[in-house]
Amino acid sequence: MNSMTGYGFKESVIENTQISVEIKSVNNRFLDLNINLPYFLNPLEARVRKLVSEKIVRGKVDVTIRVKDMASTAKVTADPQAAKMYAEAIGQIALALGKKAEDVPLSLIVNQEGVLNITHEYDADSYWAKIEGIFNEVFEQFISDRKREGENLKKDLLAKLDVLDSCAAFFKEWQPKMEEKFREQITTRFNELLGDNVDENRIMTEVAAMMVRYTINEEIIRLHSHLAALRKEFSDNPVPGKRIDFICQEANREINTIGSKNQFTEVGAMVVNAKDALENIREQSKNVE
Repeated sequence: MNSMTGYGFKESVIENTQISVEIKSVNNRFLDLNINLPYFLNPLEARVRKLVSEKIVRGKVDVTIRVKDMASTAKVTADPQAAKMYAEAIGQIALALGKKAEDVPLSLIVNQEGVLNITHEYDADSYWAKIEGIFNEVFEQFISDRKREGENLKKDLLAKLDVLDSCAAFFKEWQPKMEEKFREQITTRFNELLGDNVDENRIMTEVAAMMVRYTINEEIIRLHSHLAALRKEFSDNPVPGKRIDFICQEANREINTIGSKNQFTEVGAMVVNAKDALENIREQSKNVE
């Protein structure tokens, strides 16, 4: 079980290139993956996206890669023909103003657009060769962080599930007690009304009618089934988040029905405990993959 929150970061200098990689994530129902790269490394986006999505199922994940070359990658080329054209045009203006064409400074010609052209040569694959090792290290750090937090969440979820198991066991224990209490209540009521002329068959009929209306046996069976399914998800499913939420909805339906049928204070108090534990599990399920 993994948490959806995690963090990893490293910065290093490799072959005169300063490289930093940061990966962080927060909760999200689905995988929302954002890759932030310098524009000249955009060809690497698909590669990074594939690496992350192969191991991450849910969460809003931000991957940021920054590079800075310590040595210049600039390539400067000259356009002599453009320089001559600028020189002739500027020389004509100088003559028109009573100046000498040869007095026009070279810097004025050089600064004109197109005379000198500066380009940078970027090879995305050669950059990836430098980035890959750092990225893999940060990604493993990020995954370990999510796993560590996930184990802590799992302990809390199992503790809440133990509470629910206790509540379900209490409901099962109280099922026959409820029948006996119904019998006692109805017998007392008949004795108050009829004294010694109580008809035992009538009491049995009334008790049976009460049990049909208020029995919680089916709800208890289904609740135990849902709790067993939850425990199996915790132990067997590496990404149980969505399944946990669905099973909790089903278990909540059974607990609500038990609460609506309940006629006893003791059972009512346990229904409150069960709903509280289940709500905690549902909230925590939003934090795991």
